[in-house]
Amino acid sequence: MPAPSAAELFRHLSAEKSAFYRCIMNVFAAAKRQYRLQLRPDEVLAEAVWPDAIPRIEEVNAALAQLAEWGNLESQPDTARVSSLSDFYRARFLYRLSHEGEAVEAALLVFFQTLQRRAELQTVALEDIASRLLALRQLLEQGHADTAEGHALDVAKAHQILRDLVAVFTDLAENAQAFMAGVARSLELQQAQAHTIVAYKRRLIDYLDRFLGDLVRRSDAIAQLITQLAPHMDAVFLQIAEREARDAAPGDAQDQTDERLRRWQAWRERWKGLRGWFLPTGTEPPQAELLRARARAAIPQLLGAIATLNERRSGRSDRSADLRTLATWFAACDSEGQGHRLARAAFALQPARHFSLAVQSEEDIPASTPWAEAPPLQINPRLREYGEAAPRGALAQVRDRSTERALMAQALGEESRQVEAARQRLATGKPMRLSELGELDSHAFGLFLNLLGEALAEQANPDQAVERQTGDGLLSIRMEPLDAASLAQIRTPGGVFSGRDHLLTISLTREHR
Repeated sequence: MPAPSAAELFRHLSAEKSAFYRCIMNVFAAAKRQYRLQLRPDEVLAEAVWPDAIPRIEEVNAALAQLAEWGNLESQPDTARVSSLSDFYRARFLYRLSHEGEAVEAALLVFFQTLQRRAELQTVALEDIASRLLALRQLLEQGHADTAEGHALDVAKAHQILRDLVAVFTDLAENAQAFMAGVARSLELQQAQAHTIVAYKRRLIDYLDRFLGDLVRRSDAIAQLITQLAPHMDAVFLQIAEREARDAAPGDAQDQTDERLRRWQAWRERWKGLRGWFLPTGTEPPQAELLRARARAAIPQLLGAIATLNERRSGRSDRSADLRTLATWFAACDSEGQGHRLARAAFALQPARHFSLAVQSEEDIPASTPWAEAPPLQINPRLREYGEAAPRGALAQVRDRSTERALMAQALGEESRQVEAARQRLATGKPMRLSELGELDSHAFGLFLNLLGEALAEQANPDQAVERQTGDGLLSIRMEPLDAASLAQIRTPGGVFSGRDHLLTISLTREHR
């Protein structure tokens, strides 16, 4: 028997009794989840959730036979209930999902779940990722201790932890992608009531506030765990790939080697994706930073949707509907005179003598002159926009702002001089300890904080030396951390700034020397 085509397998979705067929297929999908191999028509009739009245058993038998003909079900004679020769020759069948029918049900399940999925920001997933990374680090530390004693790493536990980590991270990434695709829910807000909008706005803001706080709190811890685990992961992935390759289809030695390499590369790719979520890759920021920015932008989007909804409900008239109603009134006019009066009332076609404008004509125009026959009037644009030809009262005098401009230029010059003095003090091009900077004024301390912030943004861990240029390309800064127990204090007019001591080198770039 030839395999059914895809069109036949999905035909029950567009058939005349599609809802009836879906009720039957839902029963078989539930039986598959309950590990029941086959069903009888009377069991289908009893277990199905019918949208209307319960059908007759003959209708269920006909639908089962049709589904079997399309390839969604398989049938076989039911001989278990045969008690006589007449029962044996009577058509009784057992039905079960076919291999193709199982594939169709799995595809429909994924399809409906995707349509019904709501964008979520999972704080629990962040906690799970951190806990599994911590468990993996503890397992590796224990493995190193066992290796010194002659025992190997527990690859099975590491494999289980990484599988759980991949599952949690995949779910987090998919939900985050769905959230970033559209969080404003504009379609729902268009039909919502005012109190519903306010309540949803409060829930969304609380929801985002809770997630952003958890994301900021846990991202650094996850990034540190990933950095600590990174040097050991290639060896772990190789052992896991060898463990997985043992379950691969039998083949020669080269096939086994290729399979181990393929699985090792697959684990490396998953780890790279996890790193890219919490650590910068080249010039690209971490995906967690993008998600944080998108979550922050969700609140203005919501407020914009609410503003749009309020504008629609503010009572503005629909011009097309007004013109259709006016056309109906014109059609109901009994005479041409009624139509003219309606036109004058609807379009304000009345004399404009209240404008007090002089008509450019050699003779006076009587008020009874039709507007279409009267000479045109030249109307000032200000009159059309503001309702008056000239502003009321005396014109304002032009103020002399030369004094303010001079004071502003003096303040800017003084500020530039102070910033340049601070730059000359710090950008010496010679290494110095932070503890040797002494006391800094407000401008020098502000420049120091800006340089410190740009340098620390490149530092993956506290013990790493960093070197980079400032955003304006004017200065180059290098920071080398000293002993973890060292302490540097910088006195400023606002207080004392203290922290771990570093060896700091600030110099002008070659283009600005």
